[in-house]
Amino acid sequence: MTPEFVITIGREAMRTAFFIAAPPLIAALVVGLLVSIFQAVTQIQEMTLAIIPKMVAVLVALMITFPWLLEMLTTYTTNVFRLVPTVVR
Repeated sequence: MTPEFVITIGREAMRTAFFIAAPPLIAALVVGLLVSIFQAVTQIQEMTLAIIPKMVAVLVALMITFPWLLEMLTTYTTNVFRLVPTVVR
């Protein structure tokens, strides 16, 4: 097992984690920005107004992107299991 091999596996793991985390985080960021602008304009400082829409947006983003996320995770896991014989040698 060479250092390049370990770096490749680690890079793919980080890339996969980034792509899996991106959709819900982007949804929370966009909704949080819109809610904060709304709160600044109306001067309503209610905490539930900030949290509930973000939770709903993250849930919707996960529901929409779930097939793609599952495919990405399955592909990564399959590739890791395929590489097990080369790691054991």
